[in-house]
This record gives sequence, structure tokens and C-alpha cells, in this order.
Amino acid sequence: MYPHTEFPPRAFPDTVDAAIRLASAGSLPALGLGLGLGVAFKKVGATYGSFDAAWKAALRSPVGVDAQRLVGFFQSNTGSLMVLLAGVGLLWLVQRWVKRERTFLVDLECFSNVPELSVPYETFERQSRRKKCFSADAMDFQMRMLNKSGVANETMFPPALQTDPPEPSMASAREEAETVLFSCVENLLKKTGMKARDIDVLVVNCSLFNPTPSLSAMIINKFKMRTNIESYNLGGMGCSAGPISIGLAKRLLGSLNRGGYALVVSTENITQNWYQGNERSMLIPNTIFRMGGAAMLLTNKKTEASRSLYELEHVVRVHLGAQDDAFRCVYQHEDADKKIGVELNKDLVNVAARALEVNLTKMGPLVLPLGEKLAFAANWIARKVFAAKLQPYIPRFNKAFDHFCLHAGGRAVVTGLSRQLNLSEDKMAPSANALHWYGNTSSSTVWYSFSWIETVQGVAKGERVWQVAFGSGFKCNSCVWRALKNIKREHGAWKHIAGQETRAVETIIKIEEESRLERAKKAKAEETK
Repeated sequence: MYPHTEFPPRAFPDTVDAAIRLASAGSLPALGLGLGLGVAFKKVGATYGSFDAAWKAALRSPVGVDAQRLVGFFQSNTGSLMVLLAGVGLLWLVQRWVKRERTFLVDLECFSNVPELSVPYETFERQSRRKKCFSADAMDFQMRMLNKSGVANETMFPPALQTDPPEPSMASAREEAETVLFSCVENLLKKTGMKARDIDVLVVNCSLFNPTPSLSAMIINKFKMRTNIESYNLGGMGCSAGPISIGLAKRLLGSLNRGGYALVVSTENITQNWYQGNERSMLIPNTIFRMGGAAMLLTNKKTEASRSLYELEHVVRVHLGAQDDAFRCVYQHEDADKKIGVELNKDLVNVAARALEVNLTKMGPLVLPLGEKLAFAANWIARKVFAAKLQPYIPRFNKAFDHFCLHAGGRAVVTGLSRQLNLSEDKMAPSANALHWYGNTSSSTVWYSFSWIETVQGVAKGERVWQVAFGSGFKCNSCVWRALKNIKREHGAWKHIAGQETRAVETIIKIEEESRLERAKKAKAEETK
């Protein structure tokens, strides 16, 4: 049955030579395997003389006889074999499911509204004019943008921009960071009953303010965290850094053999990034970016599942930085007068649409029902393979997700995304409220939306919450969370809107309609010329 194979006379010495070569190459596991096989081959060769003789002896042994009988049984009972294989496969799948790495969101905390820091429109205009750095045209442009932004008078500016005139500095920027970060972390630790020394991983993201020592070091110093904490400070990653931080925290928790706790803090710093020039494309951030932040406690301890609120199902990241227009569409630089600011150029809308399409392409197979997957695949093949002139098919993600936390980057972003995803006003409301009551707080906007959902709408056990954010680079990142219990609770960040829960959506829809009529009027005037 088997070809006669004699052991080579130098089998063991050859194995030793190979082992020495492996050792020289630095492969210790291979060295051990080589030596073990060499010893085994020598012993078998000395006892039986050949593989054929050793195989026949094995078949004659009690174990060999039983094995032959078992093979004969399965050959005549293929149904039993299939049942056995199916059972083994099922056990393997169950084992993988039981042993899979799980990441839980224990709780979250957003920086709450501070009335003393509110910046009404008239205050914004008065302080900006008194700084005497803006031309009349630049001020008029900012006020037009502000009036169309949907941002409320209750949004916050840091203390340095509230002075008369505003005087931003490094010290005041640190003061803003401490106010937001320390408040969020302290309240989160109290809410969860955790001590600062229980934290194993700390991830902080802030795009535009990155002092030395870092923001993560400021938190470690303030709360006296452990010396062996794994600390990371992410800078320059834009408004989409929130999901990046969550993904990083998940990986770092997975590297802890015993499991552990991760504190993720997302914020942006306004103080030193208030543009003081006259370039229109760089003035827009002045009108929508506001003070805010959020802190989240994650864990991969399965014993914490019972008190955790959500389980992280997916993190999907997309980076279009290899494309020049995407790389430059959100760009920090100096203007002609050496004033530093962040430019939002005309390519931003198209780039964001491309990034979202790629993100949805990756997310779709993970979450969509089968019918939506087939429709999306057919449309994609028709457009990409057969060059059919069809509009991209946008799957109905409201069949996959129950709640949406869209990046509150501006009124056009919120309403545009809602239309593209075919969302109702109720589904748009979380992001509309985040923008209206807090402005664009960068990476923390999706957490303000999240906390609004829990406060006003509530989340039922098993429902999915989708967070999607855009950021410079250009990136589109998203997270999917599944609720582990029914959740309906009031967050401190939303206490001040009691009785005004519908104001944000009503305001934004009104501005949208006014803008539509204004565009129609201009178009008609152009036609009559």
C-alpha cells in the first residue's frame, strides 16, 4: 500500500545540521522541532528499519485495529460521518463565539452646558469686532454664516474668547482643556464607581491643541493614575478621531491577558484655534466650532457585561489621504497675512460623499439584511464593471440600525447625510440637537448625539446605534454599538433643554426652507437677466 522507504544513513546527523542552521538563523521554536524530529526518526529507524515496517506494526497494535474498525464503520455509514463532522463544526463555532473578544461600553459622560460660557450671537459679534482683526466684509460673512448655521445662543466659547477683547494664549488653552477634560473624567469615574488607579488604558484625542506635556499626561497627573498605565495622545486626526480612539482602546484591551478598563476622552480646543484673519474659507470654523468633550469607559472583562450598557460590534475606518483633493480639503495653514487657520475648501462636500460611500461599502456586508446586500452589490457591479450610468444605490441602513449619531459638522452635513440615508426627522434629531445646543465639538459630537438619544428617545435592549464621523485627512470612521439592556436616563448635558426637545429640528428645517427659497429666488433672477 505504501512505498518502501528506507531511512537515510545520516538522518539524525542531517537533522542536527539543519537544527544548527535554524539556530544560527535565530529560530528557536524550529530548533526544538528539528531536534525532536531527529530523535524520533533515529529511534523509529533503529527499531523498525523502515517507515513501512513501522506502519505495519502500528496497524497491528490495539489502537491501530480499533482505528481500522472505525474507518470501516464510517465508510459504510456516511450519514453518521456527516453528523459527526457537523457536530465537530458546530462545537468549533460555539467555542469561537464563547471565546471571542468582547468590548463593552460601561458608561459615558459629556461636558455639560455652563451658562456663564454661553456665546449668544450678539456676544460673538461684539467680541469679534472689538478684537479689530476682521475686515467689515469678513465680519458680515461670519454673521451670515452664523445666522444660517442652526447653532444656538447656548453654545459655549472658552473664557479666553469671552474677554473684552478676546486674548487667546497657551495658558488659557490649557485652562479650556482642563475645564472640559477634568470635568468629564471626574463625573464618569463617580458615575461608574471606578477609581483612577483602576484604569489600564488611556486614549485622548484632540486634533488642534497638542501641548507638552500632553493632554493624556495632564489627566494622569490630575487623577494620579498608575505608573504602568498605557497612555496614548492622538493629535491632528480631525473630527473623526472618536471611532479611531475606540478602535485603539479595543486593541489595547485585547493585549491585556487579564482584561482591563480603558478610558477614552474626545475633545477639541477652541482657544488658540480661533482664526483671526479674513479668508472666507478659513472663517467658517469660527461660526460653528464650540467648546465641548466626552469621556467613555470601556472594558473587555466579561464579568462586567451585566452592568455595561452596550457592546461594541464593529469599527470601520476609511482613509482617502492618498487622493490629493481629499488630503487638502480640510487643511490647516497660514493665510497671506500669516494668520493660522483651518481651510474648508470647495472639494469638501464631494470628498465627504466619496468617503461615506466607501465606509458604507465596508459596513454594509457586516450589518445589512440579505436583500439590501444583493441590491447594493448589483448596483455596484453595474456601475463599476459594466459602466452603467446609474446613481449609486444607498442601502436602507434604517433596516440595519435603530439610532443614528451623524457627525454634527454643520447644518448642511446633518441634513445632507439624513437625506442621503433616507432618515426621518426622528432619526435626524440626535445630530440636529447636538449641533444646535453644542455646536460642532469635533470628535465628541457623536457622543452628544448618543447621550441625547438615551435622554429623550431611549434605547431598547438589542437595538443598534451607529456613529459616523468625518475628519481631515480625509477620513470617514464609524462604530456600531448594540444595547445590552433597556436604557432611558437623563444626562446632565441635556437637562437644560427640558421642554424644548423639538426646537433644534424645527430651527434647522426652517433655515433649510429659507435657504431653498433664497436659492430659487437667485436662480430665477439669473434667468431673467
